[in-house]
Amino acid sequence: MKRFEPIAKGVSGILHGGDYNPEQWLKWKDGIWKEDLRIAKEAGLNSLSVGIFSWAMLEPEEGRFCFDWLDEVMDGLHKNGLTAVLATPSGARPAWLAQKYPEVLRVRADGHRNAFGGRHNHCLSSQVYRAKVKIINTELARRYGKHPALGLWHISNEYSGECHCPLCQAVFREYLRAKYGSLEALNEAWWSAFWSHRYTDFAQIEAPSPRGENDTHGLTLDWKRFTTEQTVDFYLHEIGPLKACAPQIPCTTNLMAGYTGLDYARLAEVLDVVSWDNYPQWTGSSEKDEQIALETGYFHDLMYGLKKKPFLLMESSPSATNWRPVAKLHRPGVHILQSLQAIAHGADSVQYFQMRKGRGGSEKFHGAVIDHVGHENTRVFGEIKKFGREILPQLDHIVGAPKPAKVALVHDYVNGWAIEGMRGALQGETGYTKTLMAHYGAFWRQGVPVEIIDQGASLEGYALVVAPMSYMLREGFADRVKAYVEGGGRFVTSYFSGYVNDTDLCFLGGFPGPLKEVLGIWAEELDALYPGDENAICWNGKQYRAFELCELIHAQGAEALGSYAGDFYAGRPALTAMTLGKGKAYYIAARTGADFLDDFYQSLLGELKLPAYPGGGGLSVQIRAHEKGETLFVINFGAQERLFKLDGEEIPVEAHGFALIERKS
Repeated sequence: MKRFEPIAKGVSGILHGGDYNPEQWLKWKDGIWKEDLRIAKEAGLNSLSVGIFSWAMLEPEEGRFCFDWLDEVMDGLHKNGLTAVLATPSGARPAWLAQKYPEVLRVRADGHRNAFGGRHNHCLSSQVYRAKVKIINTELARRYGKHPALGLWHISNEYSGECHCPLCQAVFREYLRAKYGSLEALNEAWWSAFWSHRYTDFAQIEAPSPRGENDTHGLTLDWKRFTTEQTVDFYLHEIGPLKACAPQIPCTTNLMAGYTGLDYARLAEVLDVVSWDNYPQWTGSSEKDEQIALETGYFHDLMYGLKKKPFLLMESSPSATNWRPVAKLHRPGVHILQSLQAIAHGADSVQYFQMRKGRGGSEKFHGAVIDHVGHENTRVFGEIKKFGREILPQLDHIVGAPKPAKVALVHDYVNGWAIEGMRGALQGETGYTKTLMAHYGAFWRQGVPVEIIDQGASLEGYALVVAPMSYMLREGFADRVKAYVEGGGRFVTSYFSGYVNDTDLCFLGGFPGPLKEVLGIWAEELDALYPGDENAICWNGKQYRAFELCELIHAQGAEALGSYAGDFYAGRPALTAMTLGKGKAYYIAARTGADFLDDFYQSLLGELKLPAYPGGGGLSVQIRAHEKGETLFVINFGAQERLFKLDGEEIPVEAHGFALIERKS
């Protein structure tokens, strides 16, 4: 396997740094700035992110630029061997900009324009805002594009939200006109004859809102798609001057993995590298933290799967996360486990928010490398230093190395939007992401790498593809699934699949729509159970809980492997397998607990002979494959020592500890 190149210029190993706001300490720069750089090197940091919310300091008045302080910061980073992750400042505009050009501020869904304040409080369609962003980004690019400290462009910060101003409404209508071509096609796609909501003029269309149309699902989906496209277009607008001046420097923007307001699979298409901000809410309870570790691992794999290659961990807290309802401290050792977990799942960086705690503002009590005390003699700094100086140097060889995965899990943002808005089943509690995590957990506990993809991704190269709750089948997905199964693949899906097309129109002829032939079933009805109601699935000599959602299906070519135990549909199929070509497609008709998923997927993994490294009891095992072999990350999120068995050997892993195991190819 070839040696992969690092993501950021100037750093040969894992990127280790954090958000740094030196402009907040400009008054004390002669002392504090020098001390910050000394402490950063003492901690084993090799990079710092700067300029993220610096617009008011870079351009205090319209057209008057002040770069002297940033020059000094960039020069200081280079002199001290630190790489700069330099941000564009569009995430928060200066007050003068909002005062002089109030049209740049967002309009809420209720029709009211926001006052100045907050972050991402700007209209993505505003030509004024775009012009001002282009000016400041061009100045940054010209001044620092060839600076020896520059290693990465950090575009804005955590893109999010939407604007309902008249300008955005007009651009939305043009988006719809281009997409559908005619009102006739739009009305058909949205089924707008319902409630007599048929449109006769594009000018009649407005974004969904509580004060207007909120029940046309095709409209809601297209508004979400449009918001994503506006964000993509704004990002491309931002990087234009940067790429013109410094095409060799990669660009990224930091995502928020649990955020569903944007289709990250689409946004990732225009990123040079994916990055995201990770803030797990560790509790100190072994059982709860094992679940949090699983969920965090899921989001890491989601970020990896967006481009199927290593990503950057842009933000994490080395201790308390102040905006949590309970800002609990990280217990000793947890910071190191959290950081190693990111690398194990494909991160090529560990970066913190923040480098130094600010004196004021809403995040003054957020975890940081340097606390208010101002020196390095703290417990948190000790862990950061241990991680940066003792542990990270052992991992330089895996930079750029992929995660080998023969299992794919399909997490589709647009499908999630459709499920969220569908009016039926459990009314907003249908639990798409929760269900995906439940299936993911069966592989996580077995130590089987998983790649998380969306419906638009290729299925080639996977031995097993799992796509629970594929309610919306986007254009082409069913055809790719069929070809994949016929070619020898194993495909698993579940209840609530194959109900609607891209515009949320139900398939006619029976569910699961275009997947009926592949799965060999007909899903007649979906039973939503009240809390406390239960059924059961009988399979392989055991009985497993079935709850919340139970689908009544008919086998039409598929083999019934398991059946329902109770209610009026007792004895009807609940688990089926359909042989098609060289492969098989499985259908799980009901929501079950982890015991069923563990047993079912373990049987499939055995049949496929996929390598597994089961940990159990809080042990997580992940793999990075590099040019010399593989690195196994064995991480114990539990409160007791565990034994990891590998090749007949038992390796003890202490509580909240880890083992790094090298295996030569």
